Amino acid sequence: MTETRLRTLTHSIGYSLATLFIFTLAMQNLRYGFYELFYLAIGMAALTLGGVAYTFICRRHQLSAPGHLIILAGLNSGLLAALLTLDGPGIAHWAMPMLTLNLLILPLRQGVALSILLLVPTSAVVLYQQPAADAVTVIAGLFILLTAASLYIWHYDHMAQSAEDLAITDSVTGAHNARFLDETLQKEISRAIATGHPLSVINLSIDYADEAADLHGKGGVQNLFRDMTEHLFGVIRAGDTLYTLNDSEFFLILPFTPEEGVRVIAERIRRTIAEHQWPVVGKATVSLGCTTRGSGDTRTDGLRKRAHDAMEEARRRGADSVWFSAGETITA
Repeated sequence: MTETRLRTLTHSIGYSLATLFIFTLAMQNLRYGFYELFYLAIGMAALTLGGVAYTFICRRHQLSAPGHLIILAGLNSGLLAALLTLDGPGIAHWAMPMLTLNLLILPLRQGVALSILLLVPTSAVVLYQQPAADAVTVIAGLFILLTAASLYIWHYDHMAQSAEDLAITDSVTGAHNARFLDETLQKEISRAIATGHPLSVINLSIDYADEAADLHGKGGVQNLFRDMTEHLFGVIRAGDTLYTLNDSEFFLILPFTPEEGVRVIAERIRRTIAEHQWPVVGKATVSLGCTTRGSGDTRTDGLRKRAHDAMEEARRRGADSVWFSAGETITA
């Protein structure tokens, strides 16, 4: 299950449980004749029900949907109004599920900030309405719940980020792996189409990698691959991204780079690698295939295939070489 689908599921369940809880409170207030609080609770239940609908409407953009903050700010304001209106100690316990909902729906910092804005006036009301010992117990419970829930959400976010980093990063080199390549390349293609800026890519492979493995062992080639990755990170520009495809191939995405630029960059990479003295293997060379997006390139597979074919052509023409393949231009 993706992060977006997981958040859609948890948000919809959280809002649904909150709707059920608040509606139950509304019925209790109606039963005992607290009509103003009944209408207030019905309004809050309508907000949480709207949260369910908003979650499904924005199910593909849960990580950046701004409406959740507006909905929860309205719910927290309704709870504060209830605290000031209802003359009874039980209303303070409404804050407990509200704190959980804040942290469940919103990003951690927003959830904590909104919860503190709720707890500060709630604590003042509780201290004013209840005996000191009872008030301290309620307030301490609320802050313990906020702290525990915040730590749990922080731990989940940290573990999710670590898992994502492991999924998209090559364990040997630290560069992005092929799993992340298509996603990023498609975004860059879409941006290039929208802005009209050029986009170029480079596919490069280590020459005679199999022979080097026979001579120096698999560990020697892996060390060369890792050292070459570090070298490439030092050569490429800010904004360019580097990916590893296998034990001897790299892929570079170069946004805002026209044909002339990618030719210069490819030649600089070829020259600096050939001139470098590598540990264990000594001298090493690479073959590079590069291309620039044409107006007909709207998918990643076409751009990747053309760069790969250009790299194979460079290999056929001899090691330590660069070959450029032009993209197809569609005229209106």
